[in-house]
Amino acid sequence: MADEGTGQAVGDLELHLVGLPAGDDPLGPREPAVLAVAPLLRELILAYTRAPRDGGPEHGRLRAVLLDQLRVAPQRPLHLPTPTAPGLVRLWEILRADPADDRTLAALDRQVGASSRTLSRLFRSDLGMTFPQWRTQLRLHHALILLAEGMPVTVVAHRCGWSSASAFIDVFRRVFGCTPGAYRGPA
Repeated sequence: MADEGTGQAVGDLELHLVGLPAGDDPLGPREPAVLAVAPLLRELILAYTRAPRDGGPEHGRLRAVLLDQLRVAPQRPLHLPTPTAPGLVRLWEILRADPADDRTLAALDRQVGASSRTLSRLFRSDLGMTFPQWRTQLRLHHALILLAEGMPVTVVAHRCGWSSASAFIDVFRRVFGCTPGAYRGPA
């Protein structure tokens, strides 16, 4: 069930790939990462991927600045691990279908067929986080998809299980460092 190392794009997309030798990777040999791309980094990526690769000094300088900007680009902190333990897989299916489902683990355990204590232990051992932490990550992940599809922030907040738009905006800002509207960009 785990999909480590894969990504998914939602909404309009223009893809520019920058391949770097492992020794030049400014992020180092880690897990895949999602970076916040500031306007300068965005323009550097566009210029680097559109410029002819002639090996000239201009291309080398562009590459050096691109690597510098990649080194300092903040990483987006959202990581949604996919469960592999059978009881958690069923729970994941239920909550993925309806992220706004606000039942407690004790209320969900009957539907999953495992006690809430067992499920709590599985969350820590299989996913490395608690149920509330994982549910928040699941909701934020779903919110990003809805925002990319152009859904209004208030609708996203309620579809993802927040009691109010302001509660959603507060959590989103703490996790991503900006509001949902700023994250989505101009409509």
